[in-house]
Amino acid sequence: MQPHAANMKAKDEMGALRREAGAWLREKRETAGLSQRELAGRVGIEYYTFISQIEAGRGRVPAERYEAYANAVGVPPRDFVKIMMRYNDPITYAILFGDGEADDGKEPGKDQLSALEQRLALLESKLK
Repeated sequence: MQPHAANMKAKDEMGALRREAGAWLREKRETAGLSQRELAGRVGIEYYTFISQIEAGRGRVPAERYEAYANAVGVPPRDFVKIMMRYNDPITYAILFGDGEADDGKEPGKDQLSALEQRLALLESKLK
């Protein structure tokens, strides 16, 4: 595979992870009974459309908002940060936690873990 094609594939993999993170965040927001506008107010984000961008996988929750976001959607902050790291920085996540299991007992399942490990191996090979 040519270097440009490899970079594009790695970007596609990261984009897929961001979209998965966005879907997870949307589910947590909806379970908490919050609109995007309400969530934005609770976490101190001026424009609720930024929540939409995050949920669509086109943005990330700013680290300085992790605790407020976690509290707003009813996830323990430590678990929230761990899950965000798994989606946004899978290499560091694997180094730190290696087990692939998030603290909520649902993320990821065995099949998801295998898929994440395969993606991680691909990303690591692109970084070498």
